[in-house]
Amino acid sequence: MPANQQKAEIVRTEKLTGDIFRFTLMAPDIAADARPGQFVMVRVGEGLDPLLRRPFSIHQVAEGGLLQILFKVIGKGTKTFACLQPGQHMDVLGPLGRGFEYNTYREHYLVGGGIGIAPLLFLAKQLLKNNVSPAIKVLLGARTKEEISVLADNFGDMGLKVLLSTEDGSLGKAGLVTDLMSPLHNENQAMVYACGPYPMLQAVAAVSRGKNWHCQVSLETIMACGIGACLGCAVLPADMNGYVHACKDGPVFDADDVAWL
Repeated sequence: MPANQQKAEIVRTEKLTGDIFRFTLMAPDIAADARPGQFVMVRVGEGLDPLLRRPFSIHQVAEGGLLQILFKVIGKGTKTFACLQPGQHMDVLGPLGRGFEYNTYREHYLVGGGIGIAPLLFLAKQLLKNNVSPAIKVLLGARTKEEISVLADNFGDMGLKVLLSTEDGSLGKAGLVTDLMSPLHNENQAMVYACGPYPMLQAVAAVSRGKNWHCQVSLETIMACGIGACLGCAVLPADMNGYVHACKDGPVFDADDVAWL
């Protein structure tokens, strides 16, 4: 399905923590085609600074053509975005990439770390539309309570069971999100959907393999174009035969298809 490019009006801005923001955009064409796990490439202004678009997971979509992105200020580009106000516009290209594959025949474990939690809210809503809420568990991890509490409440407000971990022990279990996976026992065929930093995804894949659970991972990589032209988001597949690219072959991959080096 071809991507759409829109001048999307900023409808609402939320500052969740000191450096984490959530923007609601009016982007009806993109929202209508979006699937959980896909992403958009965003640019602000017509000038050359910042030159490149920035990739953001689609956080969720809503009726009326609304689309949300969640981002953390980590550089000049995202700092520029954070200063924008409702009524201003962002140049948005999407939806892009391959999203999550899901069905109603398995238990569902949504595992997110830090800003990687972003696409899981959209996924949870789609799973709920399929009436599988008792089979969904949400496992979220972050460094501190401030980074995770609002997002945890968003899942909880949907009636989902949420397990939390923080590295400093300020909320939930002290430790890593994979520590929440270890005690879980499931004789049914389960599907894990994970997004977060590479070391976390590597660990989630290993735990899933040990429990004989299926696992899909959304890889966070550097992207310059989002359409496969720059080849900057290369991913080494498990068979070591050449490279695939997160922007068009992913960002969601089967964990067993990735060479975890």
